[in-house]
Amino acid sequence: MSAQAGGPIPDRAVPTVASVWRSVTGGEITDRLLEWPPDVFALTNLVLDRGEAFRFALSPVDRWPPARYPDWRLAVVEAGREWSGWTEAPTGEPPDLVAQEWQLISEHATAPLEELASGRNWQLAEALLTLHAAADEACAGLGAALDSPDAIGCVYRCRGRELLARTGSLSRINPRLLRVLPRVRTPPTGRPAFSRYACVQSPPIDARWHKLPARHPGTGLSSEYATMLLLPWPLTVRAADFRPVEGPLHRETNDPFGFFEFAPAERLDLALLDRVLMAAREEVNAIDVVAFPESAIDESEIDDLEALLDRHGVVFLHAGVRQRSTDPSRQPSNWMHVGVNPKFQKGVPPSSDGGGGWFHVRQNKHHRWSLDENQIDQYHLGSVLHPHIRWWEAMEIPRRSLQFIEVAELTIVSLVCEDLAESDNVADLMRAVGPTVVLAGLLDGPQLTSRWAARYASVLADDPGSAVLTVAPIGMVVRSRPHDHGSSRIVALWKDPDTGVREIALEPGAHGIVLSVFMDRASRRSADGRWPVDNGTSCSAAAVYQVRAADSGSGFPLTRSAPPAPQLLEGEELTILTAWAEGISEALAYAPEALDDILSEARSDASWRGDLGLPEPSAQLSSAIESLIRLAAAVRSVSAPSQFEELRRTASHARPDESDLDRLTRLVLLTMLEERQTRRRNEVKGGNSA
Repeated sequence: MSAQAGGPIPDRAVPTVASVWRSVTGGEITDRLLEWPPDVFALTNLVLDRGEAFRFALSPVDRWPPARYPDWRLAVVEAGREWSGWTEAPTGEPPDLVAQEWQLISEHATAPLEELASGRNWQLAEALLTLHAAADEACAGLGAALDSPDAIGCVYRCRGRELLARTGSLSRINPRLLRVLPRVRTPPTGRPAFSRYACVQSPPIDARWHKLPARHPGTGLSSEYATMLLLPWPLTVRAADFRPVEGPLHRETNDPFGFFEFAPAERLDLALLDRVLMAAREEVNAIDVVAFPESAIDESEIDDLEALLDRHGVVFLHAGVRQRSTDPSRQPSNWMHVGVNPKFQKGVPPSSDGGGGWFHVRQNKHHRWSLDENQIDQYHLGSVLHPHIRWWEAMEIPRRSLQFIEVAELTIVSLVCEDLAESDNVADLMRAVGPTVVLAGLLDGPQLTSRWAARYASVLADDPGSAVLTVAPIGMVVRSRPHDHGSSRIVALWKDPDTGVREIALEPGAHGIVLSVFMDRASRRSADGRWPVDNGTSCSAAAVYQVRAADSGSGFPLTRSAPPAPQLLEGEELTILTAWAEGISEALAYAPEALDDILSEARSDASWRGDLGLPEPSAQLSSAIESLIRLAAAVRSVSAPSQFEELRRTASHARPDESDLDRLTRLVLLTMLEERQTRRRNEVKGGNSA
């Protein structure tokens, strides 16, 4: 290219460490970043990634790990732990390793990124990799809670969990520019991961983190199991359940396409569901989770469904919801509905006592289903949808977001049909975080290992190592009869990295399937040289049982006699309350002397929220936090070794005068105490024993 008149074209600015950070976040590299380890993790991760320097941990220019640390692996772990404590009141100097490596990075902030990428600036590469590892260690426990040898950093972790709930990021950086999220699993395969507790993601995907309580009393093996009732409904799907609809882009000529909706005429059969739940509970005593496929229920049916599940002791609902738009200018929505019973307890016996309002999380579908001529023929829909027109699902396409739901030691993601198959930013985000379980509701044919859903399930099971469950309605499965093929009854598929793949059929005459799963320890690995640690969680299938509806129902009313009780807290508020209850349980388990600090920092007027740019909690959340503080403060007079068990006993019993909000707060605290007790069951001694 020739120079323009008037002189040569000026050289483009050479990217440097500082300019790369500035271009993404708009900020400068200052010592203030040290006050919050996730910010430093974001900086080092961004520069190492842009400079292609992570590879030097595997193929170093010089010695790796650095020779200046006699035991680098132990040094970065200990530095991260100390950094967590220093962050709570950042006065004086940070831990020596952090201060030394930060000094090197600051001195080389104006170094060209090319020097890092080529390996010529090995001193900078060493400092970035070392500080990245220490910051990663300082992020341990900010997402899924971990076993801890002590309570160092307990206040910092509570603050970080609230920040995550409020903003969808662990970092103080604007999440619209850059987002730091917990990392749950690292790949069990050979792909290297360079962190084990945190990951960095750029826009445009929004991410929200929900921590929802769900307890199983006691610390026996049953606490490591969950029972799921898979309901592959509708049991019958008719061609008339698919119908063309007019849409703003409807066109009949020149590459014709149209819109359709799935709108079954029959409503959810609650009487049949009641009898199926009776039969399922006879087999396994209690059902923890009920899972429906995509579009299995109408949005108007959610309240009555949750009321019935509450009476049967179900704690968790995962259901595909369909909507009919009443506004002709707007298309309806399609989403996975997650409902959490406010009793928060797995394995409860059936009860006629009505529960409060369920807590809800909504995972929208992002990609429309497209029915072409082959699929119209496969599902025998030609009588209602013209085979020479491409039919697109009539649904609103929302902005992309991913909801991570932490329940006990599991982190769950829900997907809707086509979203499982898309290799987009959502898929990248899932691989980075590594949820324990991916639940995919489909409106699809047989869930055979030879079909598309199994291929994409295998990808996630290999990397990041998630267990994947897909569920489709038997009505669609038996409609799927391609030429030269008979019908199948494989309605679900389970794939995990430990037990492999399992096709799950619905036998003739059965109405549902009980799937029992169990949790176990999983290793976290990092390719930067740190040793693996066995503090992750895996989920594997244990047993499958076919359920045929009982001859009679429970006698519970099948519809509500009154509107559902209002939610006492919004979902985000419940997550924040749960985070502080987790902090109390952690402090009492390992360092009771930290309890006063936790209670002080939880209060709505604590100054740290302003420092992190967070508003004060709402009036309702503030009341719940004060209720939590009163419960925990009542054990101050008890000797330290007995405080944990005394608080657990106190939280186990209702007070005669407690309000609905007090009861909710008490159950949240009890859940966190029992979760912590389960983790410690092989270590707990003396006054903290069950």
